[in-house]
Amino acid sequence: MSSQLLKTPPSSSSFYSQKDRIEREIARCISSFGEKNKLRDAVEYALTTGGKRFRPVIVFLIAEALQNGLDVSDAALSVEFFHTASLIADDLPSMDNEEERRGKPTVHKVFGETIALLSSYALITAAFERIHKNALVMQEAPPPFSSYSDRACVIALESAARCAGILGATGGQFLDLFPPDLSLETVKQVIFKKTVTLFEGSFVLGWVFGGGEIAELEQVKKAAYHFGMAFQIADDITDVLRDEKKQNEMNIVRFIGEERARLIFQEEMSKFKQALIQLKLDTPSFEKLCAMLEKHAT
Repeated sequence: MSSQLLKTPPSSSSFYSQKDRIEREIARCISSFGEKNKLRDAVEYALTTGGKRFRPVIVFLIAEALQNGLDVSDAALSVEFFHTASLIADDLPSMDNEEERRGKPTVHKVFGETIALLSSYALITAAFERIHKNALVMQEAPPPFSSYSDRACVIALESAARCAGILGATGGQFLDLFPPDLSLETVKQVIFKKTVTLFEGSFVLGWVFGGGEIAELEQVKKAAYHFGMAFQIADDITDVLRDEKKQNEMNIVRFIGEERARLIFQEEMSKFKQALIQLKLDTPSFEKLCAMLEKHAT
């Protein structure tokens, strides 16, 4: 595998360019799941039903902003695999019992619960494999990045395992299904574990495989926290009527009201933008991303 320079220069339209790029990477990666059969078909179906692709695009945008010319395609696929795996599991009848995802039947409705569960497993293991592949790509990058690949791999693996595991998305789904109480603090914990942690994975993988300074990682995680909180609050504002109809209590708007939720959203966005400036990630592409999220919250 050879290193590859990012082909898209920073621009206000780069978000959409990078979204197109991840769609192409997803289409190319399907064969890596082995010979065509029902399980591979389920994986392909789950990966190609659309979505905004915020998480993998963020990986590309961070690498773009760092301007080290490093290929982070496998890292971007990794975070999308983790996210898609979590959606498949969350949708199962034993979990949220969803029949549609992004306007299409959920994986278990098309392929059955057994295949859905196996496709989730397949995506999780493939996500870890992609982290290793990106480290191999980094080994062939010019110095000093080639000597940094092993450390980047270790950091990325630790981040992915923690963010997807019981302290992250898995624990968040458990807390969502079995909340100890219906309090604002519990809702915030669900948001942190289910949403923020997967965005943290995007920011960390984009940063380390994009050649960012390790000393800045805590600040990178803070940026991810503010973005993830703003993202979920925006979603809750948009989904509050649907959640009320479904009697979903884990919506922050139902606890604090829409007006206060919008104020907290703006506070989180302001802190996120400040973090971008401190990390020198305040590119036109990230400005476009912020504008998209702010529009989503209106």
